[in-house]
Formats: sequence, C-alpha cells, structure tokens
Amino acid sequence: MDFWPEILRSSWGKEFVAGGFGGMACIVSGYPLDTLRIRLQNMDSGSAPSILGRVVSWEGPGALYRGMAAPLASVTFQNRSTLLQRCCTRRLGTGALQSIMLSPVELVKIRLQLQNTSSHTGPMSVAKTILKTEGLRGLYRGFTISALRDAPAHGFYFWTYEYVREQLHPGCRKSGEETLRTMVMAGGLAGVASWVCCYPLDVVKTRLQAQSPATAHKYKGIIDCLQKSVKQEGYSVLWRGLGTAVARAFVVNGAIFSAYEIALRCFFNNGNIQDRSHTVA
Repeated sequence: MDFWPEILRSSWGKEFVAGGFGGMACIVSGYPLDTLRIRLQNMDSGSAPSILGRVVSWEGPGALYRGMAAPLASVTFQNRSTLLQRCCTRRLGTGALQSIMLSPVELVKIRLQLQNTSSHTGPMSVAKTILKTEGLRGLYRGFTISALRDAPAHGFYFWTYEYVREQLHPGCRKSGEETLRTMVMAGGLAGVASWVCCYPLDVVKTRLQAQSPATAHKYKGIIDCLQKSVKQEGYSVLWRGLGTAVARAFVVNGAIFSAYEIALRCFFNNGNIQDRSHTVA
C-alpha cells in the first residue's frame, strides 16, 4: 500500500499534510529572527542589528538557523492541532495542552540558539545531555510559564485572525474564497496580537530555560526571575526584543496561513486555489 496516496484520500490526511506545509513555511521563514529574539531576551544589552552582526561575523550565518531541526520535527502535529480549533475555550485549552509537547522542544531549541560553541551537534545531543544531567524534570524546565504564555496567546491568535479575515473579506468564513492578501494580512496581524499579549511571559520563559548546570542559576522560579530582571534592568526588559518578535510574527504567520490554505485548496479542488468550498471544522 502506498502511504501518501492513502493519507491524501481522507479529509483528515489532507488537513494534516497542509498543516505540515504551513508549519514548515512558518519556521523556515522566521527562524533567523527567532534566534535574534532569544538572544536579545537573554542578554543584558545590545540591539538586534549589533547582535546580528556579531553572530554572523563570529559564528557564521548558519548560527542563525542553529536548532531549527527541533521545531521542524514537531511542526506537523503542532499546526494540525492548532489550526483546527474554532471555539475560544478550546483554543485556550489547546494552547496549554500543546505546552506538554512543545516545552521540551523549545527548551532544546533555546539551548542550541544560545550556544556559542559546537559542544552540541544537534537537538538529540542536547536532549540526551539534559536528561543525563538534569533528568526528566530538567527537560520540562519552564513548562509552567510556557502553559501560562500559550493559553491566552492561542485565544488572541485565532480571534484576531477570524476578525481581521472577516473585516477584509466579508463573508469569507462561509465561502472560503478570501484572497491571498487577506490570508497574509489576517495571519500576520494575528501573530502580532498573540505575541504582544504574552511577551513579558516569553522573556521570563527564555531566561528560565536558558539556565543549565553549565551556567550559574540566577533565577529560582517565575516570580524570582521576574523580580530580579525588573530590579536589575528595569521594566523595559520585559519588552526586550519585541520589535524583532513582532516582525517575525507578521512574516511567519502570514506564511503559515497562506501555505496551509493554499495546500488545502489544492488538495480539495485539484490544484484550483481560487475556489474552495471545504471549511475546516
């Protein structure tokens, strides 16, 4: 039995594969900006251009994509489950539940993004080291703050997407005939809204997950990290890197919704992306 033809015969299979296309477009298009965001959040000073120049000159352009394999490995499942949520309550629950799977993925990704040397060859090397030195609990460092961040972010994300989509193209929720421009704008603004609403929590999450036995543990937990960061660097630290995050959010969320919707229209209409009667439920 041919695997992919069988998968693509079902509605679920088409949506699953479309979610994979959307997720890959999301990660590849915005990963360098994500690396800059992580480094900005974890540093005491420095601007995005200065950090970008330092990373490229000292570590090479490839350093901007370090750790990308970790989110790519989970992206199909993440985006398939995320994109099919339509009820606000379910969206909040989905954001929290996804943290169970994504918190370890983000931990590994962040450790690789902040790595200045070649001590780890990839995500599996980092994961094995964490399990060996910190145990399973270490792999879930930052889980609580991840769940607190993701639950409201998912609600804002989809509410904004549906609202902007309907404003730009009235009636498109029923017809499914919105333009590519509408999808890009709605997806981009949805990403911006989701980041703005939870950004201080993301800064705290990054700082907690960046800690390892090899580095000094400056923070004992969420409240301690928040208090010490504000005391030492001021309230502006909670918004450090927001510009980079917003720019990335607009790019990647425009890409993810465009790729997802176009893939679905191709699957359900034999390549015709202008007319799709199928609606995701």
